[in-house]
Amino acid sequence: MFTDFLEKTFAENSDKDAIIWRDKAYNYQWLLEGVHAWRESVNHRGLSHGAIVVLEGDFSPNSVALFLALIDHGCIVVPITSSVAGKKNEFVEIAQGEVMFAIGAADEVTLADLHRSATHELYSILRQNHHPGLVLFSSGSTGKSKAVVHDLARLLEKFKVPRRSLRIITFLLYDHIGGLNTLLYTLSNGGCVVNVQDRNPDTVLSAIARHKVELLPTTPTFINLVILSESYRRHDLSSLRTVTYGTEPMPESTLKRFHELFPHVSLLQTYGLSEVGILRSKSRSSSSLWVKVGGEGFQTRVVDGVLHIKADSAMLGYLNAPSPFTEDGWLNTGDCVVADGEYIKILGRTSDVINVGGQKVYPAEVESAIQEMDGVEDVTVRGEPSPITGQMVTARAAITTGESLAEFRSRMRAFCKDKLASYKIPQKVLLVDKLSYGERFKKMRSQL
Repeated sequence: MFTDFLEKTFAENSDKDAIIWRDKAYNYQWLLEGVHAWRESVNHRGLSHGAIVVLEGDFSPNSVALFLALIDHGCIVVPITSSVAGKKNEFVEIAQGEVMFAIGAADEVTLADLHRSATHELYSILRQNHHPGLVLFSSGSTGKSKAVVHDLARLLEKFKVPRRSLRIITFLLYDHIGGLNTLLYTLSNGGCVVNVQDRNPDTVLSAIARHKVELLPTTPTFINLVILSESYRRHDLSSLRTVTYGTEPMPESTLKRFHELFPHVSLLQTYGLSEVGILRSKSRSSSSLWVKVGGEGFQTRVVDGVLHIKADSAMLGYLNAPSPFTEDGWLNTGDCVVADGEYIKILGRTSDVINVGGQKVYPAEVESAIQEMDGVEDVTVRGEPSPITGQMVTARAAITTGESLAEFRSRMRAFCKDKLASYKIPQKVLLVDKLSYGERFKKMRSQL
């Protein structure tokens, strides 16, 4: 079976905590028995191998046990969370979901027949190979969401190599490649998955303190919220050893500030995409944005300043879009980078680059400079059309100084004068009460 290596780990760690959910611990013996019970239930219900199963839930005990049982049954799993409630019906239709398991607030499970037969050619490949599958949806922040189809047998390979056993917060979501990577890494190494009911700074840091969490995988946006809220002053974070961050560029000023506040915590930049999985990574240092990515099963190259990846764990394709891979299997990630030997620095998405009269401007660089100003809580930079230069740099800032727009704009320009080239300094500035971010705690530039 596909999860034999996991069940071996579960048996060897039977008395250890596997899942903390609503502050209750479920050990590996419970999880092992839960997987076996759900495997029997799936068989009893006559669910066919290769069935397209929509699994609506989070990292609750039944969600985890059922997910693993469905893998062993050879199902193609489509995880869905409340974060995409507005697109749920669209996603289920695109995925051609045949049955749905919905896990409720009390971890109860209901089953519904969706009266549909999935016929997509990518599903046929999985069924012919008798392999379980995974369907994930991109965030769709720059357009229509794409449905990524993975061969789960390939994705599971990397978790067969033993790593460190850690207590880890499930910050990244159940329907996100990073969230599933967290789950599978933790369980394959006999660690503990610590759940949170919401992802505000106090809730997350309180869980870290209560359950002695060692690793927090998160985003630069959330790290900035922790700094702004000063929630770290209200909780004992002595157990925390590592914070990993990814999914969006990290402003250098935010990284510097967090490192100063938590010198005992290692900061590690991670990198991954729904299309290829999560690469192994190594930051040059906790205060550096230079990172080495790759590892066994991955190849990388930089073409015209853009990162390309070839991966053994690459997706089979999209359900609703053409394949993005070259004929020899390389994926253009759309991430602009600069290289220094084995290390790269991620500058931003090609779709976010602002072209000011032929000069490239990366929003993260401008945001980092402005966030160093006194009284700036947060800032988001994007491009807007300009009749003179093609595009101009626009900034939306949340400030605490009480300045007028004119006063702040004048101070910002003076502050940035020796930090940014003139064409990078925002021409248009808006003051807002707070900046918006998505359910995945990423800045939503395209929706501003």
